[in-house]
Amino acid sequence: MTEFEELRQLAAQTRHFINSSGDEALALRAVVQAHDVVLGIFPASEGVGLHVIKGDAILQQIAHHGADIDYSHTAIALQTREQAVTLQRLLN
Repeated sequence: MTEFEELRQLAAQTRHFINSSGDEALALRAVVQAHDVVLGIFPASEGVGLHVIKGDAILQQIAHHGADIDYSHTAIALQTREQAVTLQRLLN
């Protein structure tokens, strides 16, 4: 399974959880709080675009130091990068 396929599956699970909740805003906050890294995925000219909504520091530590860090992650499907940036600002 490719990484993008995994992210699409995670986003589908997140969407289902949020849509089946009684309070979608509360469910969205719960998803973000429950994970160390949250990626926004959205359609882009190259296929799938990504934006880090939460967990940038963890990802930078891994990238710069090759640290082997155990972390939880999920994805949220969005329409545009702008929605991902807005969500990042609202939830952090």
